[in-house]
Amino acid sequence: MSSVRELTTSQCSYRTEGSQENSTKEEVMRRYALRDDQWERIKDMLPGQEGWVGGNAKDNRLFVEALLYRYRAGIPWRDLPERFGDFRSVHKRHSRWSESGVWERVFKTLSEDADNEYAALDEHDCTRSSTQCWCKKKHQTINLKHKQLDAVRVVYLPKFMPPVMHASNPTGFHLTPGQAHDLQGADALLDGIHEIGALLADKAYDATERVLKRLKEADCQAVIPPKVNRTQQRTYDLHMYKWRHLIENFFQKLKQYRAIATRYDKTARNFLGAIHLAASVIWLN
Repeated sequence: MSSVRELTTSQCSYRTEGSQENSTKEEVMRRYALRDDQWERIKDMLPGQEGWVGGNAKDNRLFVEALLYRYRAGIPWRDLPERFGDFRSVHKRHSRWSESGVWERVFKTLSEDADNEYAALDEHDCTRSSTQCWCKKKHQTINLKHKQLDAVRVVYLPKFMPPVMHASNPTGFHLTPGQAHDLQGADALLDGIHEIGALLADKAYDATERVLKRLKEADCQAVIPPKVNRTQQRTYDLHMYKWRHLIENFFQKLKQYRAIATRYDKTARNFLGAIHLAASVIWLN
């Protein structure tokens, strides 16, 4: 009789532990999932619906949440929970949507709602994760120039309004090799600089021809400290320059996506697509 009681007790404890583990997994999945109001804002921007060219998608929301779960948790594709379906299908679909620019269109649509007065320019290095390897030559590799490149640099341009000091959402991204100078990203992102009143950046962007001259032509104030080796030191708004912490605030939000912070992706196509997806979610919050 005692052995039966012990067995029954052990079974109960096992079931309790199993139920607690399942509830924990469900909480994690809900934490990484989209809210209903967030989904309502982007669902009509995604392909695979009635009226679109091609077949209808089975469940776009489940697919988007599978991507968010993977990038937030920082897991290999094959470790996706079974509720999201075959990980190969999820990865292949993400690759197609990234290549066709779906995530970039969603991001640009959301960022068009911004009515901002100032912008900031900065970069961040994303080192390669030890869990990923290089892909074949026929794909676009994450090393944009050299095969032995170990890092990629994300250059981005957030815009903000000074009264709302916590609101610094990005409006553009550009990938460069990790060893490239910051000005390579500035060349690609400063085309729409005429729309803002001031640009905040660090000393790396203190370049007369490539930055300062373009800002002057666009009637945009340059809030950039001069380099110490300049023969003639420029003046800049030191108080406004303190707003640059908003740039780092955004990067801290983006680095919550573990697979982006340590770059799990093998291709620049998928990596940039994941950045656009994560930035879109940040816009939705």
